[in-house]
Amino acid sequence: MKTALWLYFFLFVAFFDLHAQYPILTPFAVSLGATPSFIGLIMGMYSITHLPGNLIAGFSVDRLGSRIFIVLSLLLAGCILLLQSHVTNPWQLLVLRSVSGFVLAFLSPACMALLARIGKNQRQQGKLMAGNGLVHTLASVISPAAGALLVAQIGFALAFNILGWVLIVTAICALFFITDTVETENKEDISTDHNAIKSIINNSGSVSWIVFALPVAMSCSQGILFFELPLMATTNNAIMKTGLLFSVISLGALITLSMLFLNRYSPYIRTLSGAIILALSFFALTIEVPAPLYMMLLLVGMAKGIIFPALSSLLIQLSSGSRYGRTFSLLSIAFSVGAFLGPMLAGQLRDYVSPYLIAFIVLMIAATILPFHSMKAPMVNSQHN
Repeated sequence: MKTALWLYFFLFVAFFDLHAQYPILTPFAVSLGATPSFIGLIMGMYSITHLPGNLIAGFSVDRLGSRIFIVLSLLLAGCILLLQSHVTNPWQLLVLRSVSGFVLAFLSPACMALLARIGKNQRQQGKLMAGNGLVHTLASVISPAAGALLVAQIGFALAFNILGWVLIVTAICALFFITDTVETENKEDISTDHNAIKSIINNSGSVSWIVFALPVAMSCSQGILFFELPLMATTNNAIMKTGLLFSVISLGALITLSMLFLNRYSPYIRTLSGAIILALSFFALTIEVPAPLYMMLLLVGMAKGIIFPALSSLLIQLSSGSRYGRTFSLLSIAFSVGAFLGPMLAGQLRDYVSPYLIAFIVLMIAATILPFHSMKAPMVNSQHN
């Protein structure tokens, strides 16, 4: 468990650093002359370049362990941020964000696979995943506002430099303090890269593709929200307001993650319930219900806080206790696809239809088809202490 504590610490620093960029990237792109549609392309390319990294991570983490990928992801992401502080036009930003998307694609599968291996049983694994969500959320509560404040005080270039060096130092520390565990697999399962990639696409244990429709929809809706909120930022005060709005979302997630009694319920029930609540939240944003925006974003965050740990626990159950790297690689791929579609759709269609309506529709579709998976795998509704 000592490794888990160190991992939580490094994850906190890494997530703090990465989430601090959310409210400032769009204003930074605007300052370089990027249009809303091009900003959507920048955000989408960052997500789509996750895909080759996720595919490679799927078999590489199972074969080589997690530590090397955690260290390299953080180190290279830090170096890219240092370069990002020197960009002068939107195309340079697009290239750097695309490369950053690839190198960071290894971080989440490696961390989650390591946590899954540390757990001795499903109950302990569920607690470790809940801890991962809690650390992630704690970092994201304060980091958007901190990132916005940092830019307001010292400007974009120096802020990116500081965030980059934080990631580099974190990577160096992770190299010395994270102890790895590698799963034992048959050599023939991963004898060639071709077979390994094929196994990710065609064989993820007993996990049906239907389960991965939800993370696609979730990240699509989140990408839409993260695209829309920063467009309000045209001045330093507006950037601060946007940072606070992002922090409110994370605060909502922190509230539900702190409700530890929720872990007693089936991860399938929690996942489905959270998806429906999240969809209704975006519908409320679509019709502009007479409620404060902060309250609506708090509800969005609370729904996310229900879904994320439940979805991870559900995947651990369905992966049959093996190939965690590949299972969480598929999860990351699903998140990447949705995160690519979200800002791209919002950037192209926001003049014709509310982007929040798109988020509502994709979430309701995912929630509607999820029960069809439960017919194939009823075990998701049982065996919880």
